[in-house]
Amino acid sequence: MSACDLCQLLAAPPAGAVVWQDDRLAVVAVDEPGYPGFTRVVWKAHVKEMTDLAPAERAHVMAAVFAVEEAQRAVMAPDKVNLASFGNMTPHVHWHVIPRYTDDAHFPNPTWGARQRDALPEALQARAALLPRLHAAIIDQLK
Repeated sequence: MSACDLCQLLAAPPAGAVVWQDDRLAVVAVDEPGYPGFTRVVWKAHVKEMTDLAPAERAHVMAAVFAVEEAQRAVMAPDKVNLASFGNMTPHVHWHVIPRYTDDAHFPNPTWGARQRDALPEALQARAALLPRLHAAIIDQLK
């Protein structure tokens, strides 16, 4: 069995990837140029399912997910926010929090679905410019 991608990421995160963390979880900026603001909330311990966590731990994860969503909505004004927790390829508790726009490459499909259009470079640049504000808002939400 290969090592867990998320365990490896948390052990040696790229510069600037970890937006916020505590002793139990990390909020990680995803380097996905077509989706500025894409963020993951990752439980630090290698745990496969949400129900493997104690109720208070589950609540802690979801509070972080909701804080990221709230920051994305306030700063980036997306048309929709996608929340997803799959773990089929990486069985480690984590949530994807993805701001979505009607002009993104896949909308209304999921980001892994069929591409609908080319995203407008100007829109992507404008959204990417919001990332410092988004990260500050996430930190503020999680204080």
